[in-house]
Amino acid sequence: MKDRIYVCHTFYHVYVACLKEFQIADGGKATLVLSKMSNNFGRMVERAKKSPIFDEVYEYDEKLDTFFPELAPLKENSGNIAVNMLKRIKFCRKFGQLQEQYVPVDFNEYKEIYVFCDSDPIGYYLNYKKIRYHAIEDGLDCIRYYDTARYDNRGHFKLKAFIASLGLIHIQNGYGRYCIDMEVNDISVLKYPCPKYVELPRKALTDRLTQEEKNLMLELFVDNPKEIQEKVEGKGKTLLVLSEPLCDLDTRAKIFKDIIRDYGTINGQKSSVIIKQHPRDLLDYKKEFPDACLLDGSFPMEMLNFIENVRFDRLVSVYTVVDSIQFVDEKIYLGDDFMDKYEAPEIHRQNEAITD
Repeated sequence: MKDRIYVCHTFYHVYVACLKEFQIADGGKATLVLSKMSNNFGRMVERAKKSPIFDEVYEYDEKLDTFFPELAPLKENSGNIAVNMLKRIKFCRKFGQLQEQYVPVDFNEYKEIYVFCDSDPIGYYLNYKKIRYHAIEDGLDCIRYYDTARYDNRGHFKLKAFIASLGLIHIQNGYGRYCIDMEVNDISVLKYPCPKYVELPRKALTDRLTQEEKNLMLELFVDNPKEIQEKVEGKGKTLLVLSEPLCDLDTRAKIFKDIIRDYGTINGQKSSVIIKQHPRDLLDYKKEFPDACLLDGSFPMEMLNFIENVRFDRLVSVYTVVDSIQFVDEKIYLGDDFMDKYEAPEIHRQNEAITD
């Protein structure tokens, strides 16, 4: 029997998996599974295979439901809640069954299974196979800003949650029958309770890191930390902008141009602009922002906490939660009020649509 396995969909997920491994430190070894569905892990895959943090590394060609045309009829709204629920039961079972051929490991071989984003196909697969697992919050306090379980299942949520508790359908973030618990950063900030929520503050995990552990993570995520250091040193006042895959590309370019215009002057001095690109953001920042210094999306921003002499005067984020960032003097989180200027509020104010 193997010790642990982590199913990750983003660089941030791998970062948290590393933090958890360093905390456990029981001499056991963990397997890392990297889903290719929504993120290109690039050269990090080979670095992970060489890293002493994980014993085995697998890539997972996880498939969205749209990959399987036979599932489409099961997602059509019949206009009848009972019929829709029967179709959903069939959908969840069939989707898990179809996913099985792409799963690269036998989860029954592991004592502990940790899954980020069990809303993704892996959650349906584990529910179909009746395999128990631990769910982990997708991003820092992300449920506070977007409770996907309740938003995706708004309307008769309690009934749907009960059916999920029987294993007949799958609901993410602690509501599935085979989810043991749902690990979150801070329960106190969550509006809606879930009996399976357990709190493990990220700060507690980062505060206990040794320098050796920080170095191991830098080796895993960053090709050349010194290059990043050289890019951002000696630039006077600095503005760090966290890019995000918001709206369409034209609107996205306008959003970040407006941010630089409105926040790029610090204490009366025009700042040097550094853009940290999101891994799923395909905007051509070199073209749109030729004067900015670009940091690519191949590592989580938390790595900047570990690089010496990397510090910024101001950071601006639209939706990325910035509480874990230690390398800036001023942090600005814009949120929904800012985004109301660029798209219809109902597109991003998901939690306000939750009524039960």
